[in-house]
Amino acid sequence: MQSRKRSGIGVHEGGGSAPKKRAGAGQRSYRDCFNSSLFGDKTLKRYQKQYDISSPYKHGVISDLIEPSLLRSVREEIQENLSFTPKETDIYKIHQSGDLANLDGLDDSSLERLPSLLTLRNALYSPAFRSYLSAITAAGPLSGKKTDMAINVYTPGCHLLCHDDVVGSRRVSYILYLTDPDVPWMSDWGGALRLYPTKTYKKAGLVTKVPLPDPVVSLLPAWNQLSFFAVQPGESFHDVEEVFGSKFETENQKHVRMAISGWYHIPQRGEDGFQIGLEQRLAATSSLTQLQSKDTEHDLPQPHPKPYPVQEARRLSDEGSPAKVPETSSEGPNDADTQAESEEDILTEVEIDFLLKYVSPTYLTPDTIQDLKDAFNDASFLRIDEFLNKNYAETLRRFIEEQPATLPDQTKDVQAESHGQWTVACPPHKHRYLYMLPSVPDPDAQSLIAVVRKEVSPLKEILSTLLPSLAFRKWLQLATDLKIASHDIRTRRFRRGNDYSLATAYEEENPRLELTLVITPSGGWEEDDDDNDKQNAKLKTGVTDPKAKAEAVDSNVKAEGVDTYDTQNRAKSGKKSSKNGKEKEADAKTQDQEVEDSVGGYEAYMSSDPLPSSGGDASDPAVYQSVPDEEDDGILLSMAAGWNRLSLVLRDKGVMKFVKYVSAKAEGDRWDVVGEFGVEPEDDDDADSQEDDGNSEQNDKETVEGAGEPEASSDSDDDDESTTDLAEAAEQELDSESS
Repeated sequence: MQSRKRSGIGVHEGGGSAPKKRAGAGQRSYRDCFNSSLFGDKTLKRYQKQYDISSPYKHGVISDLIEPSLLRSVREEIQENLSFTPKETDIYKIHQSGDLANLDGLDDSSLERLPSLLTLRNALYSPAFRSYLSAITAAGPLSGKKTDMAINVYTPGCHLLCHDDVVGSRRVSYILYLTDPDVPWMSDWGGALRLYPTKTYKKAGLVTKVPLPDPVVSLLPAWNQLSFFAVQPGESFHDVEEVFGSKFETENQKHVRMAISGWYHIPQRGEDGFQIGLEQRLAATSSLTQLQSKDTEHDLPQPHPKPYPVQEARRLSDEGSPAKVPETSSEGPNDADTQAESEEDILTEVEIDFLLKYVSPTYLTPDTIQDLKDAFNDASFLRIDEFLNKNYAETLRRFIEEQPATLPDQTKDVQAESHGQWTVACPPHKHRYLYMLPSVPDPDAQSLIAVVRKEVSPLKEILSTLLPSLAFRKWLQLATDLKIASHDIRTRRFRRGNDYSLATAYEEENPRLELTLVITPSGGWEEDDDDNDKQNAKLKTGVTDPKAKAEAVDSNVKAEGVDTYDTQNRAKSGKKSSKNGKEKEADAKTQDQEVEDSVGGYEAYMSSDPLPSSGGDASDPAVYQSVPDEEDDGILLSMAAGWNRLSLVLRDKGVMKFVKYVSAKAEGDRWDVVGEFGVEPEDDDDADSQEDDGNSEQNDKETVEGAGEPEASSDSDDDDESTTDLAEAAEQELDSESS
C-alpha cells in the first residue's frame, strides 16, 4: 500500500482561500465560457424542476455545460502539462493533481501553459455561475473567495467508497467530466457516480439517517457533463464505482475517467451571507465523525461477545466439552484442583486430540507454544502460516472452491440465493461485506461437537466448533500469555468489485485480542509490506528448532506493541537517503506501478493520530490519511489475503483497522474467519509478580552462566516430552497420509 503526495507541474501544495484570482485566456467574459443557452430562464426552470423531483436525494445533471472549444483546450493542457500521482488509502484509489486554487500562485511562465484551465476555474467560481447553481439547489449564497477543486483521474481499478462529503464549510459538491470527447463512455466501464438512499431512525427526539447498503442511482460519466448536489449531513451518501478494464484495452488506450471535482463553500468572513459558527456546526455531522463514533446501534453485524464460564473444569471430555469435576472431601488436599492447576500450563492429551483434527501439530508442542508466547510478548502480534493441518486445510479449500464464484450485488438477492446463510454488513459508509455467524448449538446437546455430527460444512465447523472451544481458548492463552474472557466470531467474504471495511478505531480502555484466519484460495494477492521495515513475525510450519525460530522472530519484529511500528517508521523516515535522483525516480515509478496493480483485499492496522493531509481539509474522508511523507503512511502493519494464515494482534485503544476494497481485477473473493477475544485486565499484583519473576530469571541466568548444565528433573519435563511426542507422532501420521 502506498500513500503519496499530490503533485503537478508548477502546482504548489496547499488549500484554503485562494489568492486574488488572475485573469484567464483572452480576458473573455465568463458567461461566454458556458453553453449559450445556459442562463436563459427556460433552461434554468427546467434544471430546477429536475433537481426538485430527483431522488434518493436532490441532485442535478447539466449536459454540455462549457463552450466546447474551451473545454477541449482545457483537456489538452492537462494532458500535456500536468502530472498525476497515484494515491491509495482505506477509502479511495485515484490519481490526483494539485489543488487548483494554487494556480494563482504560479509564475507567468507556468501559467502560459495553462491559460484555458485558469479561465475555466474562474468561470466556475464566477458570480454569475455561483448564483445560477444557488438558484437550482436552493443552497443559499456560495463563496467566491474559497475555491476548492482538483483534477482526479480514475484508471482501471480506481474507486472512491461511500461517504457524504459533509466536511467543514462545503455546501455544493460537483464533478465536471473531461472524458474522451470523441469516445462515449460505456456503462460496462464502471466509474459511475452512485447515490445511496437512507433509512431514518427516531429515538428520544433524535433523528438519525443511515445509508442502505445498495446504491439506487448511477450517473455515468459523459464528456462536458456537470453532476452536482447540495451537501446534506447524513444524507448525501455517494461513491464512485470502480473503473473496469476490458479485453479491448491497450497499454496506450485505457478507459480513463478524468474529471474536475470540487466543492462550493458557504460564504467566508467578509462575504455576503457569512454566518458565525455555521462551519463548526456543519463539521460536527461529517461522515468521518460518524465513522469514528461509538454509535453502532444500526450496524450489522452487531457485536455479540460470549463470555466463557467464570468457573470451569480445565479438563475436557472426549468430545472437547468441559468435564465434570469429581466431588471431593473438604478434608485434605483436593486432588482435582491440584491436577487442574498443573494442567493450566500445558495442553492435555484430550485437548491435543481435539485440536489435532484442525491445527497443524507443530503448533501444539510445548517448544513451539513457548516460541509463540515469546514472540507475542515481544511484539503483541503473531502471524502463523499453515495453521490448519494439511488434511483439514485441503477439505476446507475444496469446500470453498465449490461455492459459487460470484454472488449478487444486491442485498436482497444475496440473502435469497444463499438461503439466508450470508448477511450483508452495513452501513456502507463503514463497511460492506458478507458475513456468517456461528451455528447455535442445540440446548440439549452436551457439547459443541454435536454441531459437527449434523454434518455442517468445514467452514462452519471452524466457526462453531474449533474457535469457540475451551481447548482453543486454552491454546490462545498459552500462546499469548493472556487471560481470555469472551469470544465473538464470524466468517467474512469480501466480494470482488463490491466489498471493504473502512478504518474504524477501537475505543475500549482494555486491549482486545483479535484473530484473523485468512482462508482465501485464489492467488494474485499482494505480499505483506516487508520491504519498508514493517516486517511481520513469521513462524512457518516445519521450523522445529526453537533457536532458529527465535532468531527469525528477532530479525523481523522488535517492538513494545503494535502501535510502536509507527514510532520506528517515523524515526526511519527522517534518515537521509543515499540514492541519487535517477534511483529515486525509478523507485517512485515502481511504487506507482505497485499502486496501479494492487487488487486490495489486505487487512491493515493504522495509527489513529491525526496526520496532516497534503492539501485541503485534513478531516475530509475523501482524502483520509493522505500524508505528506510517503514513507510514513500511518500503517502499523499490513497483512495480505492468502491461504491458511493465522494472525493474532493485541489491539490497544485508538488503533484503527480496515480491509481494503477488493478490486474487480482480483482473481477471487477474500475469505476469512475473524474473532474478537476479550482479555481480562492484568492485576497490579500480577504485574508486580511478573516483574519480580523477570528479575529472578535474570539473577538465575547470571548465576548459572559458567556453572555447567543444570540438573535435569521435574515431572513437568516428562509431561512436556509426552505432549511433544504425541504432537510429533500426529504430524508424522498426517505427512504419511498426505503422501
